[in-house]
Amino acid sequence: MERSIQQYIIEHRQEIAKGWLDTMKDVSAEPLTNVVSENVYVSMNSEFLDIIFSHQIESPEHFRTKLEEFIERVVKLGWPLTYLTRAIRLLRKVILELLMEDEFARDDNYVPMETVQELELWAEPIYHELEDIYATSWENTINLQKVALQELSAPLIPIFDNITVMPLVGTIDTERASIIMENLLEGVVKHRSEVVLIDITGVPVVDTMVAHHIIQASEAVRLVGAKCLIVGIRPEIAQTIVNLGIRLDQVITKNSLRVGVERALEITNRQIISMEE
Repeated sequence: MERSIQQYIIEHRQEIAKGWLDTMKDVSAEPLTNVVSENVYVSMNSEFLDIIFSHQIESPEHFRTKLEEFIERVVKLGWPLTYLTRAIRLLRKVILELLMEDEFARDDNYVPMETVQELELWAEPIYHELEDIYATSWENTINLQKVALQELSAPLIPIFDNITVMPLVGTIDTERASIIMENLLEGVVKHRSEVVLIDITGVPVVDTMVAHHIIQASEAVRLVGAKCLIVGIRPEIAQTIVNLGIRLDQVITKNSLRVGVERALEITNRQIISMEE
């Protein structure tokens, strides 16, 4: 064989690029273009193709660095791995179709098996590189989001001197309950809280485990010298707690944050006064 597949791709870069970009336009990209404009989608395709072409001339380290930067943006956009693998699959198809029209092909547009195998050997390492980098980037992104969510999932917010609120939103599991307890105790000491309001308005389900964690948190606050009020007790939650036989005798509960704040002010010898004109 006078020319290798790599040489062929370099020499026919413009034809391959045009055929591939046209093919990518024809493929339904609605889930992707719902996130970005069509122009950005086309631009991303062009950039991706430039990076793939650089595989022929760049060092492996430089190629991987460029690919990592591109895939990191793909992951941040929420695009699936199938976007990348489909792109390589279609690129291989376009190259094969051009080979069938070239002197690589024999009679009846038949491409020799060794040529097809060489094309596969060219594409396979890129496939593996894409999968590896995407998986790593996705895992890193998930871990960063998890850390950020944990930091925001149980904040203790001072609203008055010595009065703080911890608004809880979403499902509470054992891991999150541990974070809530840690943030709660650290915050009580840091803000010198006398009263802490745990607002469960945004907690969709209160079962035995969730109630147990909340009572534990309340007891821990009491042990460090502060009072704890649980607010946001909706009727359905109150009914669930009663049905579960959970006793809240030692815990002050209120049906709303507003009422809870009023009670907290009373505990700290303050009150809300209406200012008349």
